Amino acid sequence: MSRLKITELPIAGLKLIERQLQEDNRGFLSRLFAIDDLASVGWNDSIAQVNHTFTRCQGTIRGMHYQDPPYSDAKVVNCIRGEVWDVAVDLRVGSPTFLQVHGQLLSQTNRYSMLIPKGFAHGFQAMVENCELIYFHTCEYKPTADKGLRYDDPMLKISWPCPVTLVSERDQSHPLLTRSFQGLDLK
Repeated sequence: MSRLKITELPIAGLKLIERQLQEDNRGFLSRLFAIDDLASVGWNDSIAQVNHTFTRCQGTIRGMHYQDPPYSDAKVVNCIRGEVWDVAVDLRVGSPTFLQVHGQLLSQTNRYSMLIPKGFAHGFQAMVENCELIYFHTCEYKPTADKGLRYDDPMLKISWPCPVTLVSERDQSHPLLTRSFQGLDLK
């Protein structure tokens, strides 16, 4: 029996995952990752890294991060505490949805996760205080491949739902996109 309900999102490859609870008087079990369920929708790699983030302040933005090929990674992003506006940007060369943005509310209450394939930038905004996320990645972090887009890049027009309260120096220093940006060639 699957405990993950998986739905297509408007950008090809992005998936919304709804975690089904198994509950009783002790509490609940929530499956965060199931290789068989995810393989059926395109997850073909093993997990190389698991990250846990904690974000204190409402309005904080983390992102928009990605890694250059060959270190591009797919990820499953789970919100286990609080509520975040999770954002993915298609950076795939030749994609009909190149530079399109999708935002999705992930929370401990709705139990949604997002499967973000290789070739996307990712970030989120904390909608409440004290948010925690767990990410499953198909590739380990490689500092030499680490890249990012500006959260406020006018070419992306990301609509952040809360006033922005905090952004790291690193995330503020990502360059703005130019028309010469061709995207990520994953071949």
